Amino acid sequence: MHDTQDPSPAREADAPPARRGRDRLPGPLATLFGRQGQIPDVDAFALVTLAPVPILIAGAVFGGWPAWLALVWIALFIFLLDEIIARAAPDAPEGSEFPAADRLSIALACTHFGLLILAVAALSGHTFLAGWSWIAVLLGFGLFFGQVSNSNAHELIHRTDKRLFALGKWVYISLLFGHHSSAHRLVHHRFVATPDDPNSAQRGEGFWSFAPRAWIGGFVAGLEMERALAQRRVPAADADLVTRLRVRIAALGPYPSYVLGGLWFVLLVGILFGPPGVLAYLLLCLYAQLQLLLSDYVQHYGLQRAQRGNGDYAPVTTRHSWDAPHPISGLWMLNAPRHSDHHAHPGRRYPALRLGETAEPARPMLPRSLPAMAALALVPPLWRRVMDRRLAALDRHTPETTL
Repeated sequence: MHDTQDPSPAREADAPPARRGRDRLPGPLATLFGRQGQIPDVDAFALVTLAPVPILIAGAVFGGWPAWLALVWIALFIFLLDEIIARAAPDAPEGSEFPAADRLSIALACTHFGLLILAVAALSGHTFLAGWSWIAVLLGFGLFFGQVSNSNAHELIHRTDKRLFALGKWVYISLLFGHHSSAHRLVHHRFVATPDDPNSAQRGEGFWSFAPRAWIGGFVAGLEMERALAQRRVPAADADLVTRLRVRIAALGPYPSYVLGGLWFVLLVGILFGPPGVLAYLLLCLYAQLQLLLSDYVQHYGLQRAQRGNGDYAPVTTRHSWDAPHPISGLWMLNAPRHSDHHAHPGRRYPALRLGETAEPARPMLPRSLPAMAALALVPPLWRRVMDRRLAALDRHTPETTL
């Protein structure tokens, strides 16, 4: 795990009392409110992502003010902390290791499945939840699933460990979005910022036009890529029967598990909670998917790679993703707003993702945090008023060959 150096005793003694008090804060709190040079460790990510979970649970069970507090925490409090702290967390040095990162991802995935069952139970009338609190629970849990569970599953499907990949895949399947496990890795990362990527929004395209195109296009493109890979799986002529069967089953690809797994979740919810549970489950999945599609829309809106004479596209650079330096939402979404570095290093664990130099005039930077800009994208005229101006400014500072 990455270790940061504490100030020397002499410097500590000379520091103002307020500064010394901040430096004595526990590790994750020192990251948020203490020294400006503190590099976020896994405990800071754990603090921010898990903090609202007890309130979400209380809100689902009892309704009332805990349900609304959880929603306000996720939708407003994180945004306000971003605005108050107003400084990006520093980058971890190249080569930093964070062995606890995968353990937190496993914990968040397990938490996801538990919260999903609880949310469906609450929304289908199996707890004390009643009245207007129903809306707060739907929105609060939907935001958690769409922003934390999605970010975490996204991390897991990039792991080379098959067990971690499977865990992330099943988080997506539980949200009826299993095909994203294929479409994101095989299509989006290869064709990002080109017309061949369904999840890269074109300039002037509103979110409500983008969302169905991206969902359907991602499903189809991911299926086509998986079929192309399956054609390479041909059993050897002298292979035994068991090996032949394994190859044939593997050649089916993961799409049967995406579809049948989703149907299994719907059936399970129906058995446990009846038709009201199925309706609540579908609403939660729809709202979580909305958050996921908003992330894709915001992070690549209007950015395009130049096409070369041979038909290939220019390499992906920092000019092809909208990044956001806001510290708390970065922790909340496991550094998903540091999106360009993820495209450059897909296997890099989330605490090690870097922002680099953000002051370059040709660097796409969001004016507000990723969740805040996702909310703005729900109103296309306002979104275009803010973002098209920034695209025009990028055009003035970006050579045509690197678009």
